Amino acid sequence: MFSIVSCQKDTKTVSTSAKNNKSKRIVQAQKYSELGDSFNMGNKFDSAFYYYNKSKELFEIEGNSPYIAYNLLGMANIQQTYGDYYSSEETLTEALPYINNDLQYQMAANNLFGIAAKELMNYDDAIVYFTTILNTANDSVSKLTAYNNIATVYTEQKKYGKAIALLKPILKSDILDTLPNKKARIIDNLGFAYYKNNNIPEGVALMNQALTIRTKINDSYGSIMSYLHLADFYKNRDYQKSKENALQAYKAATKHQSIDERLEALEFLMSYNPEKGVNDYATMFINLNDSIKTVRNNAKNQFAKIKYDSRKTVLENIKYKGQRAETLLQLETQKSQKYLLVFGSLLLLATIGYLINYYKNKNRQERLEASYNTETRISKELHDELANDVFYAMTFAESQDLQNPIKKETLIDNLDKIYVRTRNFSRENSTIETGESFEQNLKQMLSSYKSDSVEVIIKNGNPIDWSKIQTEKKIALQRVLQELMVNMKKYSQASFVVIGFDSDQNNLKIDYSDNGIGFSEKLVLKNGLQNAENRIQAVNGILTFDSQINKGFKAKIVVPK
Repeated sequence: MFSIVSCQKDTKTVSTSAKNNKSKRIVQAQKYSELGDSFNMGNKFDSAFYYYNKSKELFEIEGNSPYIAYNLLGMANIQQTYGDYYSSEETLTEALPYINNDLQYQMAANNLFGIAAKELMNYDDAIVYFTTILNTANDSVSKLTAYNNIATVYTEQKKYGKAIALLKPILKSDILDTLPNKKARIIDNLGFAYYKNNNIPEGVALMNQALTIRTKINDSYGSIMSYLHLADFYKNRDYQKSKENALQAYKAATKHQSIDERLEALEFLMSYNPEKGVNDYATMFINLNDSIKTVRNNAKNQFAKIKYDSRKTVLENIKYKGQRAETLLQLETQKSQKYLLVFGSLLLLATIGYLINYYKNKNRQERLEASYNTETRISKELHDELANDVFYAMTFAESQDLQNPIKKETLIDNLDKIYVRTRNFSRENSTIETGESFEQNLKQMLSSYKSDSVEVIIKNGNPIDWSKIQTEKKIALQRVLQELMVNMKKYSQASFVVIGFDSDQNNLKIDYSDNGIGFSEKLVLKNGLQNAENRIQAVNGILTFDSQINKGFKAKIVVPK
């Protein structure tokens, strides 16, 4: 889809350039964008990002919306290549005002938004974006791709029946006979969904059929996913076949430099270690994972610095222009003594305006530096903390007999802790609106967990004046309620949830209860609710739990106003 937009870019900007008489700025901006394309095709993404950004800034001066949108889409695509999905969403949001009613640009943006949402596990948002493409696309191929993407999200959500219902009808489309690559992909995804839905014969037959097609047309890149799906299928059925398929996936992924697929293949391979001694696959996984984390984190910092340096240059140019204007004004004042009062007044006004502009720019620069430092801190914390936990888990896996149930459970507990820390770290660094819309956004977040199988009821007691509640308390309350709802969704098997908001003269009171299976004290700690208790204590509040196995779960939050 991004390549389609690339072709469209040339036809749109020729007329724009003609209208502006091929001004030097436009010509230079076009050259920068073409350099970005060239470096992007050559997988030199840092240089591509730099030139897309340079081109975007020049076209912003000229007000050329199609080129601005194109460059921003290119930058967002590169950020996703390095796994920086949050920054990619910010860049895509920046592009939206320039897309206007251009269908191809809209489809490209929605596709990238959908990918980011899927990778960040915001599955409902991903489905909305892909459905938007489905409803606006005017060609069969784009519609088939959108259906397949939606089905893939359903598979990630373990809604295998929905995935099957989407993929089975489109497999009958005649156009797929001319597109064997896409046909094989849809067959493979359908087979995987069948297998996960316990329709074993249909599933394995379709997965093997997809691999046969891919082998016949020499689609070695597509075969990676076929091998990974078959490795998953045989994982608990035939160790040797699972290993063979994982090895084939690893070889193909290495050939195409597909890092994430190589890691996934190594996960299968290192799961089985019947031989004594060092687990070579675990060592390879650790080395590759550490390497890609370093590269991606460095890239994120570099992209942020490119934006920062570029904006800093703009600010310095404005500053120098202001200084030059002031100097010229002073010279003119000296030459024309008779107009001293007039020129003196102008100089005073110009100086005041310059100082206001200077301090505005200075504050903006400080905010940019703070943003860059924050990104660097986050990168360091990820490397210093999570990487150590992962290394410990991998070392344990390669040095212990994982056939021993106790050792295996220990490893699973370690991995679960890593998952919880990663999830909490992500949520702690996302923004929360604490202004006038806080109450509405909070209740919308709670209501979003309502589904066909879960009823969520929000009860209001005495009114709460949220505008008088401190920002950090609002953030803590939303984080904790979100943690409670996530635990309900994942573990409680509840069909009914009630959240009550109340207040008295001194305190806010929030009561949570559900009719799920309940939690033991050990399970409460394991599921991350200890972190919720710490958040409430940090704002001088109290969080108490009341739960027994198969008797529901209750939590009470009291926070001083």
